[in-house]
Amino acid sequence: MADKRGLEKLDFGALSIEQQQQLRQFKINTRINNEKYLREHPETEALISDFLRDVFLKRPTDIREYAADYFTDPNLGLIIGSKLQGDPAETGTD
Repeated sequence: MADKRGLEKLDFGALSIEQQQQLRQFKINTRINNEKYLREHPETEALISDFLRDVFLKRPTDIREYAADYFTDPNLGLIIGSKLQGDPAETGTD
């Protein structure tokens, strides 16, 4: 039976104990791999932080169009690179 939001109630018997353990281990491994990737690629955090900062400051009416323009900016690599280098002109932290 669905709840008010249209979601099905949890079926705790749908997975066997072994499947639950495998799923739990998969989730743990996925999180570990994601964290390793993010540590190896600090530009990812800089990119997302800069995008969100711009969105909150500019509050575009069409977020999809704004995101498309932001992520296809030919200078984006230079902008993020200078933020990683700590250039105050690019970080907005004069």
